[in-house]
Amino acid sequence: MLRLLHLLTMFFVIALSTVAHAEDEVTLFNGIGKADAYIAVDDELTIYLWGGKPVAYLEKDSSGGYHVYGFNGKHLGWFVKGFIRDHEGNASCATKEAMSSTEYETYKAYKQYKPYKAYTQYAPYRPYFSNSFGDTPCLFLLGEGGK
Repeated sequence: MLRLLHLLTMFFVIALSTVAHAEDEVTLFNGIGKADAYIAVDDELTIYLWGGKPVAYLEKDSSGGYHVYGFNGKHLGWFVKGFIRDHEGNASCATKEAMSSTEYETYKAYKQYKPYKAYTQYAPYRPYFSNSFGDTPCLFLLGEGGK
């Protein structure tokens, strides 16, 4: 009986830590609603691919959003109102709240070590944002930051 109580206690501790951990992450979905990446809020706003590779990070901009920079220093786009947008202003990724429907989130791989941040490119002017997803898939856009 004591062993069962101990196992149940461990289960609840693990379950609670998983819930707390999930609150520190924002899932990014592609145009068809599949989870491709996530923002680790408690990890300096680092963007990880679903497979655990750190590829980019967010840096506050003066217009009320965030620049998306790859660890290689490339300016990839902007994160504004739940969407990551490319240099043409089209959406590539979006949060669950910004999308009308999404697929079930599968388990994520463990986070890999973050590389050092390279010197950043000068950010271009923001384009007008479109109301649709563009031709650049979420994985491709964010993957450019890890090269």
